[in-house]
Amino acid sequence: MTERAVEDLLRELAQQVLTALVRRYGHFDACEDATQEALLLAATHWSESGIPDNPRGWLITVAGHRLLDALRSEQSRRRREDAVMAATPQSELLARPADADPGADRDDSLTLLFLCCHPALTAPSQIALTLRAVGGLTTAQIAAAFLVPEATMAQRISRAKQTIRTSEIPFAMPQAEERAERLRVVLHVLYLIFNEGYTTTAGTDLTAPQLSDEAIRLTRGLHRLLPDDGECAGLLALMLLTDARRPARISTDGSLVPLEEQDRTLWNRRLIAEGTAVITEALARGPVGSYQLQAAVAALHDEADHIDATDWPQILRLYELLEHIAPNPMVTLNRAVAVAMVHGPAAGLELLAPLASDKRMASHHRLHAARAHLLERAGDHVAATAAYREAARRATNALERRYLTTKASRRLIR
Repeated sequence: MTERAVEDLLRELAQQVLTALVRRYGHFDACEDATQEALLLAATHWSESGIPDNPRGWLITVAGHRLLDALRSEQSRRRREDAVMAATPQSELLARPADADPGADRDDSLTLLFLCCHPALTAPSQIALTLRAVGGLTTAQIAAAFLVPEATMAQRISRAKQTIRTSEIPFAMPQAEERAERLRVVLHVLYLIFNEGYTTTAGTDLTAPQLSDEAIRLTRGLHRLLPDDGECAGLLALMLLTDARRPARISTDGSLVPLEEQDRTLWNRRLIAEGTAVITEALARGPVGSYQLQAAVAALHDEADHIDATDWPQILRLYELLEHIAPNPMVTLNRAVAVAMVHGPAAGLELLAPLASDKRMASHHRLHAARAHLLERAGDHVAATAAYREAARRATNALERRYLTTKASRRLIR
């Protein structure tokens, strides 16, 4: 089996191994460390000797041994081990392996996601811990994806585990009301991970495919656990329909290609078909949520063979509904662009104007870029040039900044 195939299998098994250990021993932080050690050992051994007949059982056994070794390494940990052993019925100690029941991980996988996205943790900690504990990524991989030093990311993950330990957060499914609220947090964390992978906040690369791929993989798993949840389905569809355009987003010379200029024959039709099927089924079930509406917009873009063939009136209606149920300035910005495509750039600019006084958007490069685009369409090239330059000044991603600078230069030439 190839190294990539081994890596994919390990990511798939990571959360199953961790949940098995936490279910048996408790102590999330120690179990997470032991799981990571087992994954690293497997990555080395399996590439050389092949994958064992029961890879999950192998990982659980190795991780369990590492955990017990760690518990014995200090007297305080020895006491904690004794407490665990004393609290464990003898029958459990002689029972079948933790991975013997193939259906035992359904609830635990969801529980693990809920634990990593506990409201006691900050959003950056939720993201880091989800990628580490559920995604199986190493600290170095997560740090590289977010362009921070490995030591910084290690501290972030350590603080998250410390919060779980000191807050005595139980490894258990929350009650129904809290579960619904926590699920929204889980979906939001997965959404943030995907967005960072699709367009990185900073750095010289436009995308971090490792993050967006991992977000899709985790959301697929969540969708399998909650097949009737419309917003979970909507988020998966949104990711698939958006990621389908990734092959056309960067030209052969490495520059950014905006949606309206992309070669749509390069779009991934398999992902489009899958995403369209998922969102069609979800919308038919109802009720409709924000991720479903965003996925519906993405589907309309993906269905069009050319920018001029896009059903902008329908997209505008979807954004109007989205702004009604989940208002935020970014939705307003997107609605303004849709308004401009349907009613002309002047109408779109009028809708954008109030956002300049919104503290959440006033300094965001996307507001200035959208304004520049609409000014250009309106024929005001001088104002468009100034707006493009301002957008470039505020952009933190190198490729986006280069694209906006190029647009400003072209306007100056005119």
